[in-house]
Amino acid sequence: MDTIDHSKTAAGGISAARIAELRKVEAAVFRQARPKSAAKVGNGLPGFFGGVPMHWMNDWPTPFPILVESAKGATITDIDGNRLDDFCLGDTGSMFGHSPAPVARAIRAQAGRGLTYMLPSEDALAIGPLLQQRFGLPCWQIATTATDANRFALRVARAVTGREKILVFNGCYHGSVDETMVRLVDGKPANRPGLAGEFRDLTRATEIIEFNDLPALEAALRTRDIACVITEPVLTNSCMVLPERGFHDALRRLTSAAGTLLLIDETHTISTGPGGYTKAYGLEPDLFVLGKPIAGGVPASVWGMSEDVATRYADYVRTKEPGYSGMGTTLSGNPLQFAVMRATLEEVMTDAAYSHMDHLARRLDAGLTAVIDRYRLPWHVGRVGARVEFICAPGPLRNGGEAEAAHAPELEAAIHVALVNRGVLIAPFHNMMLISPATSAAQVNRLITAFAAVAARLTA
Repeated sequence: MDTIDHSKTAAGGISAARIAELRKVEAAVFRQARPKSAAKVGNGLPGFFGGVPMHWMNDWPTPFPILVESAKGATITDIDGNRLDDFCLGDTGSMFGHSPAPVARAIRAQAGRGLTYMLPSEDALAIGPLLQQRFGLPCWQIATTATDANRFALRVARAVTGREKILVFNGCYHGSVDETMVRLVDGKPANRPGLAGEFRDLTRATEIIEFNDLPALEAALRTRDIACVITEPVLTNSCMVLPERGFHDALRRLTSAAGTLLLIDETHTISTGPGGYTKAYGLEPDLFVLGKPIAGGVPASVWGMSEDVATRYADYVRTKEPGYSGMGTTLSGNPLQFAVMRATLEEVMTDAAYSHMDHLARRLDAGLTAVIDRYRLPWHVGRVGARVEFICAPGPLRNGGEAEAAHAPELEAAIHVALVNRGVLIAPFHNMMLISPATSAAQVNRLITAFAAVAARLTA
């Protein structure tokens, strides 16, 4: 984790030597502050492959994973007693804060009534109408992850269109859906680098183009063999890429004309407002997916269909051969999911909560931008609602190719550890920060101050 690159190459306007020195110093500070954690997890958690329950826990840039004792609101405390202002928030899974009171009450109440029984509960009676009112589409299904929801929605798209191909944008992320694990490499479609055990050419049934490239989109759809375009409204899992003016209107017009369905994945862009980016900007998807934050941190997701898609899919189901659809998991649609989703939709994802989140996100955006300007760094800040990201390259970025080129892993890793040592946690794989209803102005101020201290170190 602490390997030093002694090359002279600069990243984000900072020399490799300066980045390496910062990371070395901050790694030592991190270890010194966590003797208990070092003893327990410094050599890996016993019994787990790679020493961690999920392999990506080793991808955090800290010398070893932070061993959490508790999390509440927008604060995490580790077993050494270090308190962190949490702007990662489970990379959106806890976007509304850790254990919101209504969610905690719902979990306690449902725990005594059974956790899963493959049948609906009374809370399910409320969930359907809540989803219709909140997100606009009439027909909904429950899944456990956004990956599952996207996978099932794409099956429906292929079923009702009779087409095999889907289209994705370079730099996209839709969980671990196989068909979306493609990239443009030197302008040519290819499997995403690093896939483990993938023996198929995923580009055979997946078209990939750059985000915001309307001529390429029009050309790809002209063949009329694409079942569905799947996209986030804003690319968020690379360096953030915002849609250009008119892009979404054209995307809807072109897909409709080609008989291609449009799937909007709002798992990250739900940061925009109570109805997501879709409602805030009047998008009209055929299919809609929302994952990890919908149940306050309990694994759950939802996916919705337009009236037209639902009717076409019902017709398909009536005529297809009997048997398992390949969609659904036993634990999906369990009563614990219903209970916490209802609490989240009714009591947590409120207009007042989003107003607070948006206000502080604007403050964070302005504060980080001021620091970048003060130290004359060739960086910029992107924001979609309560989701803010500093990007160690000039901007704005136009597409996934530019986003990949803007990524500066060693620099970002050094900044991440330096911020942790100053009491602030941001998302580990990109420089994303979330504002929750529990986040305070004081926490935002501390983040801006910590960011300024790190910028001063890098530019001294």
